[in-house]
Amino acid sequence: MPADTDVVIVGGGLAGLAAARRLHRAGVPWLLLEATDRLGGRVTTDRVDGFQLDRGFQVLNTAYPRLGTLLDPDTLDLGYFTPGVLVRRHGTLTRLVNPAREPAGTARTALAGVGRLTDRLRFAALAAGCATLPVHRLLAAPETTTETALRRAGLSDAIIEELLRPFLSGVLVDRELETSSHVLAMVLRSFARGRIGLPAAGMAALPAAVAAPLPAGLLQLDTPVSAVAPGTVRTPTGEIHCRAALVAVDPPTASALLPALPRVRMHAYTTYYHATDTPPLTEPVLLLDGDRRELLANTTVISNAAPSYAPAGQHLIATSTVGPTVVPEPTVRTELARLYGRSTADWTHLTTVHIPAALPAAPPPQGRLRKPVRLAEGLFVAGDHRDSPSIQGALASGWRAAGAVLRQLRAGT
Repeated sequence: MPADTDVVIVGGGLAGLAAARRLHRAGVPWLLLEATDRLGGRVTTDRVDGFQLDRGFQVLNTAYPRLGTLLDPDTLDLGYFTPGVLVRRHGTLTRLVNPAREPAGTARTALAGVGRLTDRLRFAALAAGCATLPVHRLLAAPETTTETALRRAGLSDAIIEELLRPFLSGVLVDRELETSSHVLAMVLRSFARGRIGLPAAGMAALPAAVAAPLPAGLLQLDTPVSAVAPGTVRTPTGEIHCRAALVAVDPPTASALLPALPRVRMHAYTTYYHATDTPPLTEPVLLLDGDRRELLANTTVISNAAPSYAPAGQHLIATSTVGPTVVPEPTVRTELARLYGRSTADWTHLTTVHIPAALPAAPPPQGRLRKPVRLAEGLFVAGDHRDSPSIQGALASGWRAAGAVLRQLRAGT
């Protein structure tokens, strides 16, 4: 390990890798230190008995603006989900689609039994506005919580509780919908403009693709960092001297390394993985609970979208809950039997993945979703807690922090 370099990046998640890509492109000497034995941070995939199990249910949206500057999404061999959802309500399944993505389903969605027709028209108008208005106008709008924004849009309690709360709670990892309306606007924009999919090799393929152009020798794994200060990064093997240190770890670790950084409240998320030889649905679609039971956020047959997630003859179901409580698996299985309308007794429980710190909370005010990345001369921070709580936010913050580092280095030459 070098004794000194221009920039030390602490953390090999998406934010750290995006920062490394920009520094590498600029020709600035850098070194990335990752405490674990792999890259990717919270975006990773485990392989169990031939199944690919992402560390919690995650998806990739092709409309993320920063994604295209770092890789070609086609290289990930994405398997896509249906642009819509199924809602189990009063014993029946209702299908609602994104009219922009599936025009043939527009009439059926308009006549669906979730909420009123005026609800669906108003929500379509809200989503269309988020998709078409310039970002600066969306982020200049008066800011409130997601729930308040939905109610101010004229949406009824029925459509909020039976469709939008279940759906958005899984996206925002926030059952109370306290997340900023500015974050909601960006979420609706990405869903309206992009497609939702999974890489054939699992979500771990995303950080691997971001890291692919980088020299492997500059990506130091199994190298925890115990202290960071302007000009110095301390590791178990000694100190590394640098002109700039960029901390790009998860929010709790960032707060431990940078005591001056405000602590970030984190949302918890749990995903239950089951296997079966007979899929309960043949469509790659998200299934929501519209009966207001508020136990499961969503469930889906992942292998319908990405067959590589399951071995031949098997199918993989992912079911997620929001909050710090881990619901007993038998309870989840009982709820799944009701949602899918078939017995789950023959399903195999592969594992339960509980993530206490899955996403940063983002209550108002979030402003323009860009918190400062420069903390002091020679000291920077990146991560989805500095932008929107999302994959896009992690990539964007890493890129933005690297830009701030470059400006400092150039000003000092």
